[in-house]
Amino acid sequence: MLDAIVVGAGPAGAVAALTMARAGARVLIVDRATFPRDKLCGDTLNPGAVRLLADLGIGGNVLAGRPRLRGMRVTGPTTSVSCRYTPPTAGIAMRRRDFDMVLLEAAIRAGARFEPGITVRRLLPDRSGCIRGVVFASRRAGAEVRMPALIVIGADGRRSVAARQAGLHTPARIRRWAFGAYAVGVADMTDLGEMHVRPGSYCGLAPIGDGMVNVCVVTTPPPGTRDALDVVRRTVSREDELAARFAGARFEGPTTVLGPLAAEVRAVGVPGLLLAGDACGFVDPMTGDGIHLAMQGARLAAVEALRAIDLGTFAEAVTRLARARRRRLGSKIRFNRVVRGLVQVPALIGLASLGAKIAPGLIDRAVVYAGDVG
Repeated sequence: MLDAIVVGAGPAGAVAALTMARAGARVLIVDRATFPRDKLCGDTLNPGAVRLLADLGIGGNVLAGRPRLRGMRVTGPTTSVSCRYTPPTAGIAMRRRDFDMVLLEAAIRAGARFEPGITVRRLLPDRSGCIRGVVFASRRAGAEVRMPALIVIGADGRRSVAARQAGLHTPARIRRWAFGAYAVGVADMTDLGEMHVRPGSYCGLAPIGDGMVNVCVVTTPPPGTRDALDVVRRTVSREDELAARFAGARFEGPTTVLGPLAAEVRAVGVPGLLLAGDACGFVDPMTGDGIHLAMQGARLAAVEALRAIDLGTFAEAVTRLARARRRRLGSKIRFNRVVRGLVQVPALIGLASLGAKIAPGLIDRAVVYAGDVG
């Protein structure tokens, strides 16, 4: 029998599998996608994520030569504030398809096995109700397969099959849609990431190298179309500054849409199943903290999974993980929820914009905190 099945091969799943495999566990990672694969993302790692990669032993040559992001520029309807990190602190720009492969390959080198093209159908409980594996369908096998394991880690995103099968997903109050594109020739780009916040939407810009800019628009409510390029074009055209900067730009490469971004959970797992990443709750892209929180949460889940296997106490693992997440991630998750609510209310955007004019240091501190610079 396997020690663990990790459902989802994104950053959370790969970090969980890496952590467990390095500890000697027999780990299988499954994902319905074939890697590398494109994924809508801001294509940036904040300073905290860069530091975590170093802790995992994945920095060095992997990040060498990648564009550095030295801070953030945040604009509101009536103001603009630029915040630079204290050198040598910096974020990194890296395409998500490349980043996911780096983490997945590290997990495989550590001893985890990866099977792509696997769709998890349901969880596999034992007589006591404790999860003891999954039932999946393989494109190669063409039939359902029962795969037992001592514990399952659900890291399969905001529409997590594992979380839904366990009855852990709950209705979300705020639902957002994200639209991504790539552009070259955007004027006046610097080594800062940018976030242009307006009532009901925001637009992020990130220089990712060779003149290419990641452009991501997040809206509430949905804009009435699923054409990502159309949404991005209309968003930048509504703002005089952005319209001028995109006047000579051209869009290249894939365009993507993702939504609704709305997953919430009532618990971080059930006996035999622990959740990580977006499967454990939606992180608003505005903070730029999603990947960092996903990797941190995955490490915590892996540690508790290893302890559960060692002690044979699978129900207690859920309580321990919830406690560890509150202690290590609780303040950041609360910060994320405040930001999520801020963008939802036009009056609050106006107040935040006014506050930035009066006390720009508040925005500086928020950028530093969101980037996990400390």
